[in-house]
Amino acid sequence: MLVDSMDQKLGTSSPIPVALCLGGLDPSGGAGLSRDIQVLSTLGAYPMPVCTAETLQTGQACHRIAAPRLAPAECILALRPHLTGTWGLKLGLSALSRPALAACLTALPSTGARAMIWDPIAAPTSGTGLHSRRSLLAMARVLLPAGGWTVAPNRQEACLLLGRDSGDPARLATPWLELGAEAVWLKGGHAEGDQVQDLWISREGVFPSTPRPRLPGERRGTGCTLAAAWLALRLHGAAPREAAEQAGAWLHALWPRAGAPGGFGRPAFLPEVP
Repeated sequence: MLVDSMDQKLGTSSPIPVALCLGGLDPSGGAGLSRDIQVLSTLGAYPMPVCTAETLQTGQACHRIAAPRLAPAECILALRPHLTGTWGLKLGLSALSRPALAACLTALPSTGARAMIWDPIAAPTSGTGLHSRRSLLAMARVLLPAGGWTVAPNRQEACLLLGRDSGDPARLATPWLELGAEAVWLKGGHAEGDQVQDLWISREGVFPSTPRPRLPGERRGTGCTLAAAWLALRLHGAAPREAAEQAGAWLHALWPRAGAPGGFGRPAFLPEVP
């Protein structure tokens, strides 16, 4: 089992890698920072969450998104002593202004993260949206020129940045790569068909993942789950494309273990029970 093998690899004396998570606070716990914490903890990484968006959200829909009251850059500065050795960075939902986002990057340690992933959430699956093409592009122009980022959009988010739909995956990835992304992990869950297939796209080409049957129902937090799992796997030494493949397989195995807390709303991935 993946988690067991990680436990064996870590051992009792190995330092646990740190995952700095910048993202939205979902009070219902199905997505955002709450989900990041669950996934990273399960896969043997130590999550440090910093809120970049507050939401009024339930298991049914997101009703409101606002910028956090405490400056995330201040939180990152306070956490810098922890960001040594093996550490990584995940960015999810962000309602920050462009200057506030740039301040977060400036606050990061000069010794780089092993891996960085941006899940460019334009809007939760149900409810209010957040980003237009203009605001998503503004975020990309702040983040990506610094280098080192893997971007993990779904098809709708990739089309939004491109400004139109396209059947050519390489075309959907082009704006992200031109702005400085190392790779685009184009998630396939929103595409049509009986199978789901992600695409890893870099300057070296387009690399399809193993196709998997489309599973029934709808689960909250799939994007957060995939991105957080990828980061954990990378922090444990997996290569970028290998981590994407393994994260997809892990999500597929996790799919049946979901439920609606309190019997309300769409199913969410429940915490792993030892």
